[in-house]
Order: sequence, then structure tokens, then C-alpha cells
Amino acid sequence: MAKHIHEIRDPIHSFIRLDSEERQVLDSRPFQRLRYIHQLALSYLVYPGATHRRFEHSLGVMELATRVFDVLTDRQNRHEQIRDLFPGGADQIAYWRRVLRMAALCHDIGHLPFSHAAEHELLPEGWDHEKLTVELIQSEEMQGIWSSLTPPLRAEHIAKLAVGPKKMKETFSVWEAILAEIIVGDAFGVDRIDYLLRDSYHSGVAYGQFDHYRLIDCLRILPKSQDSREPALGIQAGGLHTAEALLLARYFMYTQVYFHAIRRIYNIHLQDFMLAWLNSGGYPTDLDLHLDFTDNEVLAEIGRAAGSEEHSAHDAARRIINRDHFHVLYERNPIDIEQNPEATLAIYEAASDKYGSESVRRDSWKEKGEIVVFPVEGSDDRIVSSLEVSQVLKHIPPVAVDFVFISAEHLDAAKGWLEENRNDIIGSRINKEDNP
Repeated sequence: MAKHIHEIRDPIHSFIRLDSEERQVLDSRPFQRLRYIHQLALSYLVYPGATHRRFEHSLGVMELATRVFDVLTDRQNRHEQIRDLFPGGADQIAYWRRVLRMAALCHDIGHLPFSHAAEHELLPEGWDHEKLTVELIQSEEMQGIWSSLTPPLRAEHIAKLAVGPKKMKETFSVWEAILAEIIVGDAFGVDRIDYLLRDSYHSGVAYGQFDHYRLIDCLRILPKSQDSREPALGIQAGGLHTAEALLLARYFMYTQVYFHAIRRIYNIHLQDFMLAWLNSGGYPTDLDLHLDFTDNEVLAEIGRAAGSEEHSAHDAARRIINRDHFHVLYERNPIDIEQNPEATLAIYEAASDKYGSESVRRDSWKEKGEIVVFPVEGSDDRIVSSLEVSQVLKHIPPVAVDFVFISAEHLDAAKGWLEENRNDIIGSRINKEDNP
């Protein structure tokens, strides 16, 4: 007799279970492609264990989303002010539970090879991996699977929950918005929870670990404030420290792993390779071509390009294969920033003029710095803002990176040049801005 429930061993969640109908999604071409998309691009060149793929991450997101849904919809956990938010009847709850699971499973199927490494530069205007995800969820192949499930699922519902209202400009019901927040939310999104736990495990660092079991058990759908009936994903006061630990884990993982200087320059070399290889053609948004394009094809071409000086992407490929990456010439320094907020840009431009733009790269990114706010249910059942009860959340710095890199052949000379000219370079930039 065939098994109805299938168990998949996982190093983070022990077992992940899905039934035979859901396995159709697992076996589909869009999802199986994720076996060949690295979760952290070329990070394995810095952290040798970080060879995990989007495939297992997506399974983990499905597992966590299910756990959260079951906690939130438990009748004992429903806040009296918003009880009418929940769909009536067991059938409706079962429907949305299945929709959420499938949305979580498919939330990354639109990712380009090596995930985020060159997405913005390669895709046409108006496209990103979320748009590709929506297109695939609503494709003919996946529509056939959704309609065969019991009960049949609407592709539109799955797509909404998979990418959320920020990326899918359609009208969301309050219930749909809450369920999308379970997957992609800034505070408690299970996409974030899984990638922090999983990336920490595979990279061999402890920064991403926190008590996610306690966190999930304390999650609730709550009014945004004591006198509001507008719902939001929040937490009981007993789980506040785990929420703080989650957001601190994110900060530490970004500063220590995701923004590791050598990891970032390999992303830049990979981006340079992809741009030179694909040239003006860019990345294909045709779904069949997208599904045929994985890390395997890119790595094969990198190998060919590295061995051929005539290849348009030879230099970038050679740097990846031979580990001849650019090195840090300058890193954002608070002393310099106080003198000139654009100090890194000034040094980048001066270094490019001195040593040639082909030998210098800049990597700069800073999040908007919006503080994550969510409702907290106190022991007296009153609702307060997380910022009223947590000093930690108020003071988590925004994540930022700002490097200037230079090729190894110029590194020593450039360091001496920069030491001698740093103040003049930063000051001259200020004078340019004051006297255009």
C-alpha cells in the first residue's frame, strides 16, 4: 500500500511531512529546479559548508508556516476583539492551511541562478524574482496541479501569500494579508526564520540561532493597539525575548555572514560575469527558458570562460575559478563619514581615476532603518506596542555595507596612496559639492 504521508529528513526541523497530493508540487519542474540554486550564491568559497540550496529552504519555510498557522488558528489562541477575522468552519480553515503551505513551498521558485547575486542588473525593468514566482504559480503546469488537489486551490490565493502585498499589487483581504505576513513579514516571517537558522547551520556560525520553538508558540493575531480592531501578527509578552533574539540574529548574520567582504566581492565578480556573458540579452523572462537556467549552466560557462581569453567574461570567470578576487581597499569609517557622508564614494571615484575603473569596485547598501513594530499581549491581556516594552528593538542598528575593492596587483600601492591622500580626497569631494 502506497504511503499517503511522506517524511523528509531535514537538519533544521528533523522531519518535514507532506501528503501525496502535495508531493505533486514537490515533484513539479519549477520546484525541482530549486535543487540546483544555491541559497547563498558563492558563499561556499568563504564558508565551505554553505552549499545548501533553495530546495531545502523552501521545504523548511512550508514546515514553519504550517506550525505558525496551527498556533494562530487554535481557538484558544484567538483574541476576542478580532475573532470575526477567522474563516468560519473547519473546511475553510483547512483550505487556507493548504494554500499557505503551497505558497510557502513555492515562494522562491522565481529565483535566478545563484539567488540574489545579479537579479537587479539582469532582469528587465518591472521584473524581479517575485514576479517570476507569481508567473510560475499561475502557469499552465502549476494550474493543473492546484486544480487536482483536494479541495482545489486558486492559484491567485497561492501567489498572493507567496509574495505579499508589497510585491503583488492587487487587493488583499485582511485575512490574506495576515497569512502573507506569516511567510514574508518583516517581524515574524518564516522565510526569514528558516534562512537564519539554516544559513547559520551550514555556514558554521552561531549568530543565526534563537529559540524559534518558543517564538512560534507565543505568536498571536492581535489588534494593533488596545482600542483597535485592525489585526496584526504579534506576540505574547512571554515570547518577547525570542522576538528580540530573532531580530538580533538577523542583524548579526547580516554583519558577520551576508556582508562578509569576500562574500560580497565574489557576488560582484559573479555579477560581472553574468552581465558580460549574457550581454544585452539579459536574463530570460520566458518561463521555459527560466526553468532551464540554473547554477549548473552558469558554473559550466564560468569554467569555459576561465579557460579562454577570448571569452567576453574571461576576467570575471578567471577571478572566481582561481580565487583571484579583489581585496578591500577601504571600508566605511565613522570618522570619515562625520567629515563627509559620501567619503566612500569619493575614495571609490578617486581610486577609479588613479588605477582604472576596471580594477576598482564599490559595494554599497543600507536598509531604510525602519524599526520593526508589532503588538504585544501583556499578562493582563492588554495590548501594547513592542517599542513600549523593548529597549532592544529600539536600538538595533540598520544593516549597512560600504566597501571599496581593488585588484590584488594594485592593492599594496593603493593602500599607500590612500594613506597619504585620504583627507585630501574626502575634502576635495566636499569642495566639489559646495562649489559645483
